[in-house]
Amino acid sequence: MVDDKDTRDDRVDDAPTHAVVDDEPRDATDANPRRAMEYLVQGGDFDEVVAAQRQRGDETVVINMGPQHPSTHGVLRLEVELDGETVTSIRPGIGFLHTGIEKSMEYRTWAQGSAYVTRMDYVAPIFNEVVYCLAVEKMLGIEVPERADVLRVLVMELGRISSHLVAIGTGGMEIGALTVMTVGFREREMILDFFEALCGTRMNHAYVRPGGVSIDLPENGLARLRTVIEWLHKHLPEYAGFCNENPIFKARMSNVATMDLAQAMSMGASGPVLRATGYPWDLRKKQPYCGYEGYDFDVITWDTCDAYGRFRVRLSEMWESLKIIEQCYQKLEQTAGQPHMCTDPKFGMPGDLTVGPDGQGNSFAHVKNVMGQSMEGLIHHFKLVSEGFRVPRGQVYQTIESSKGELGCHLVSDGGTRPYRVHFRDPGFHHLQSVPTMCEGGMLSDVIVAIAGLDPVLGGVDR
Repeated sequence: MVDDKDTRDDRVDDAPTHAVVDDEPRDATDANPRRAMEYLVQGGDFDEVVAAQRQRGDETVVINMGPQHPSTHGVLRLEVELDGETVTSIRPGIGFLHTGIEKSMEYRTWAQGSAYVTRMDYVAPIFNEVVYCLAVEKMLGIEVPERADVLRVLVMELGRISSHLVAIGTGGMEIGALTVMTVGFREREMILDFFEALCGTRMNHAYVRPGGVSIDLPENGLARLRTVIEWLHKHLPEYAGFCNENPIFKARMSNVATMDLAQAMSMGASGPVLRATGYPWDLRKKQPYCGYEGYDFDVITWDTCDAYGRFRVRLSEMWESLKIIEQCYQKLEQTAGQPHMCTDPKFGMPGDLTVGPDGQGNSFAHVKNVMGQSMEGLIHHFKLVSEGFRVPRGQVYQTIESSKGELGCHLVSDGGTRPYRVHFRDPGFHHLQSVPTMCEGGMLSDVIVAIAGLDPVLGGVDR
């Protein structure tokens, strides 16, 4: 237990020495009875610590939430200083999940980068792949086919709904609304099943590649997509019924973890956190990419600046994403048979990836297409796969609107086949710095609601 962090070397004279961290005794002339005190609890000495603290008479304590706490949305540690149950100070401690992804990418080809960045925000991995590939394509000066853009928008909006379902579901679970989580993961499973049918994986897809996407829709892709659309239309209304006017739900979230527009701007907030202050900032509208300017959808805002507003923004955004998905369905019907990968032989693979009859690997038709060409074509294919393409010297910064907020990718190239430097701006990293702004002066129970409203994913925060 800690009080007055500036002086931590004083001691209550009759406190048990083996349960207290001190270097020198208290000054007998010190008139302040609430000087600093640290207790090192090592096992069976709790009674002695309680007896020593009872003589002091204050209730200021420091506790650690995490890094294994289920409410911290990953490997996050919160150092919380409490006076009773009131938070007087809170400090996020990050870094427990460092994976070295950005540094590792300096030793892999540009094309291999998709398999790395998808593991950052593992709840919404597609966004990492898209922003990375857009940055690479900007440096190469190439444009992807229309169908590739449509497929990218489709998987991003499905991923946005999937990510919001996790945010809403786990946020509800953490305040006792367990049903919200169970139904949330039910809809999420439908989306992940579609991803698995599309590219073979439920997460960590590496589906978006520089120049397009790795594989087109399967033969029954549109039928499966229609099933997902109909399922979401049927079940998304349940969340509003469960939560919107639920008095307990509103009491736990309304006027909790407040952060107004000025504070949000100073903290670098974006996404639902920023739009819950009433500011309609959405990069899909403000700085369109992947053809978003050709889709009809609204930017959702709320005006309460609290956790409840962030919930309502995410809830409404799922409906807007579903509206975009239906437009993607129509565009995919219109572009059937068109290429899904850049046809420039400098960057595109000479044979389309095709799943074999056993559902695995490359089909015989794909291998025949590659091997049956000229020897020069085979050599080029080998070098393209093993060595990779070269990216002109320079640097670029690309941003997109992920489910969490503004996701940025900064790339530096020295003209070789590997990145010289890769750095991502993850919105969760910036949102966590606003935790003291939202939580100090509030209750300990509100810390859980605040973190859930930010929806950080520590894979993106720590990278």
